[in-house]
Amino acid sequence: MIGKGHSIASTGASIDYGWNQEKDAEVVLKEYLAGETPKEITEEFKIIQSQNERCTQNTLSFILSPTVKDGQEMGKAQLKEITSRFLKEMELKNRQAIAFVHRDKAHTHVHVYVNRIGFDGKAYNDSFIGKRSQIAADNVAKELGLTRVREVQQEKLQELKWQRLAIRHINNKVIETRPKSLDEYIGKMKDSNVKVIPSINKSNQLQGFRFEYKGASLKGSEVHRSMSGSKLIGEITQNAKFTRMKEVPNSLKLMDKTVQLSSNMAAKIAKDLLKQVIKRGLETGMGMGF
Repeated sequence: MIGKGHSIASTGASIDYGWNQEKDAEVVLKEYLAGETPKEITEEFKIIQSQNERCTQNTLSFILSPTVKDGQEMGKAQLKEITSRFLKEMELKNRQAIAFVHRDKAHTHVHVYVNRIGFDGKAYNDSFIGKRSQIAADNVAKELGLTRVREVQQEKLQELKWQRLAIRHINNKVIETRPKSLDEYIGKMKDSNVKVIPSINKSNQLQGFRFEYKGASLKGSEVHRSMSGSKLIGEITQNAKFTRMKEVPNSLKLMDKTVQLSSNMAAKIAKDLLKQVIKRGLETGMGMGF
């Protein structure tokens, strides 16, 4: 089961979407609410939200997606159970909440809306809510014996085993040519029919890469751990003659643009670079001075 979550400001429109009868919507959970229409539910949310006018994104929106097979076998009672357990995992019990199941597609999923403002007027801390939603959904799946995300991912990786091996082989051949820039690396991979797609977030930070080959689309770490963003960038920066940790760049040129490296990625590159420096020192019998 997969869980996704974020804070929203459009409470009414979101609840209206959840209640959409064209998607065979059905209420599977309702907490501390009396209303029978999206408008009535929204008004009840607003009464509590009026206690905290500083918080504008005052509703929490979640999507819980069991696997296709698990979802097809679930009735209303089971969907209520996974939603209730999920809210408990997220420490969101004793709040206004409503959840709808959508069965308009093969993939059954539940839309959950929770008032971010508690009855005490305090706003729920939504830091890292996306990641926390994933973990909570995985915990619920484990408790109830449902298929977990990592199991689905492992099945996917096994199905794409030959593509992964081919991409890694091509990557190794390209790395052996010692490309000195990301553009050079991406160009050489393209020449071997592998499309490399940089993953750049809204803060213009490079997160890693996706690789497309023969119908497969995989993150670098899914191909092999040596192809994570930090590993690849570390290889290329060393080719560009960066030999000391203080030389690890905070930004790189990519397709005529400058992209930033997150502090986490820069730290990983520095760590790998330090390992290489130590290894070279040991191989040449040089002492390491600190």
